Formats: sequence, structure tokens, C-alpha cells
Amino acid sequence: MPNIKQIAEAAGVSVTTVSRVMNGHPYVSADKRAAVEDAVRRLNYSRNMNAVHLIKGITQTIGVILPNINHYYFARIMEGMAQQALKCNYQLMLCQTDYRPNEERKVLEMLRNKQMDGLIICSRALSLSEIETYANYGPIALCERVSGRNLSSVYIDHYASFQTAIRYLWEQGRRRIAFTISRRNSPSSRSRLQAYTDTLTALGGQAREDWVLDGCIDWEDGAALVDRLLAMEERPDALLITGDQVAAGFILTARLRGLEVPDDFAVIGFDNQPISGLLEITTIDNRLSEIGERAFSIVHTQITSGGGKPVSEELGFRFIERSSV
Repeated sequence: MPNIKQIAEAAGVSVTTVSRVMNGHPYVSADKRAAVEDAVRRLNYSRNMNAVHLIKGITQTIGVILPNINHYYFARIMEGMAQQALKCNYQLMLCQTDYRPNEERKVLEMLRNKQMDGLIICSRALSLSEIETYANYGPIALCERVSGRNLSSVYIDHYASFQTAIRYLWEQGRRRIAFTISRRNSPSSRSRLQAYTDTLTALGGQAREDWVLDGCIDWEDGAALVDRLLAMEERPDALLITGDQVAAGFILTARLRGLEVPDDFAVIGFDNQPISGLLEITTIDNRLSEIGERAFSIVHTQITSGGGKPVSEELGFRFIERSSV
């Protein structure tokens, strides 16, 4: 395989000029750039990127841990990251882990072995303590509230958003309030459960364990919610559904069964997905794309500046009132 010296000879330029063209340096004349590019094609030259990364000390790649790629919640976060990555000439390495601890550890080991420059964690199974042990190998940002650790974070206040939604339902005369979650032991679910208990207790209502509906992730789970509620002796009259896709599945199936929203069940969704606008679902905008943008920017800045203190940034949520309540 030809080397950079042979490329320079074939193009009639210096090795320095070839290096500048290879690295995208702007100060190379158009004719010399064209000569180098022509020589590369003729000699079928390909760069050894492992060697380039070793010399530069960076890979221009940021890893992303996410449990799955086919859920709107994570797709929106990824959209924000991808936009910033393009602007910064960086690549994203998507690592789907399905909440398997060993899969998450494999990605952390990739950071330790310099296969990526930094890491963003959208959602996790591992403890913060274990993740923090890798922070010395590169900047790590999480899409959840983190404090007092060598880890950055971007988040919304899930406790406050749930509190706002419950108080709104209460003001509308709803007293039997239930809510759905995807994973009961996740940090956001724990915050929401605490807000559910605290807020209803403060209002003089009742937070009921049998009205905390676990395992609700997608359309099908929302559709199945209808039968779960109809099978109850005492049904709630309002639902906080953590995901507009789940809320849409519930509303469409309820209508097919002759139930009305909001007459039989008031519904508030989460994430401000496009379907919420089509079905007029009251929702909480979690600003997912902006969370992705900020998480990438924080990690990229720490990479390019050579470090810095962890950053913790809270984004304000938005309550979007529509006709489902």
C-alpha cells in the first residue's frame, strides 16, 4: 500500500501539503488540493485511522449508551446530539444496551481504552458509583439529575413536572388519579412516584399503589391499559401517562371501546411527541432534543478544552394544555 511520501511524489507536492489536505487544512491552493486528491485515487491510498487517532490523541467520536433505538424518547435525544455532532465534525457511536449491565460495562471499557473521546448516557442500569470510576478516562454526561460526582448531567425536574400535572388535574375536579411508568426503579420514575405521593397527600387525596401502572412503554401497552382499568373494582378518573405514544394507544383503544376522553378518563401525556398534537393530548414537553444538544456540547467542550469541572444543567419543562383533560 502506498505511503504519504509516495502520494506527495505522485502529486508533485511536499509531504506537508499532503498532510494538510488529508487533515482538511483550509490553507491549501485549489490546484494542489486537486493534485493530491487525484494521486490518492490513482494509487488507491487509504489512511490508517488507528495511527491517526494515536498521533492526534483523539478519535473525534463520542459514545452514546441507550437501551434501544426504536423508541421516540431516545430518538428525540439522539436528534439533538446528531445535529451538534455534525456542526462539530464529530461522530456518534451508538451503543444499544437493553439495560444490560455487562453491555454498559463494555462501552465504559471502550472509553477507558480510548476507542471514544467521551460518553453520553441516555438511560442506565449501572450505579452512578460504578460509572464514576471511568470518569478519569474521558468526560461523561448523563441525561438525568446528578450531583456531587465527577459526572456531568442535563435534565428536567421530573418531580416538579409531575407535581404540576397532578395539581392541574386536581383543579379540574379529578380526585382518582393514576399514573404509568416504564421502569419502576429508574431515577425519573422514582422522582415521579415521590411527587405522586407527596402532592396527592398534600392536596388531601390518595396515592394508591394499585394505580401505579408499571411496564408501559409503547402503543400496545397503552392499548392494554384500557382492559387493565376496566378490570378494576374502583377505577381512576385521570391518568398521567409517561409517554405520548402510550397515551395515544390508550385514547384510541378507549374510543373503540365506547369510552370518552376526557369524560371517562382525563389524560396527560409526556414528551410532547407529534402524536400528542394530532390527538389533542395535554402533555409535558421534556425538551428531549435540547437535552441531547446540551449533553453533546458539554462533553465536546470538555474534550476540546482538555477537561474541566462537571457541569449540571437543568432545563425547564413546558406544560402544554389541550383537550384531553
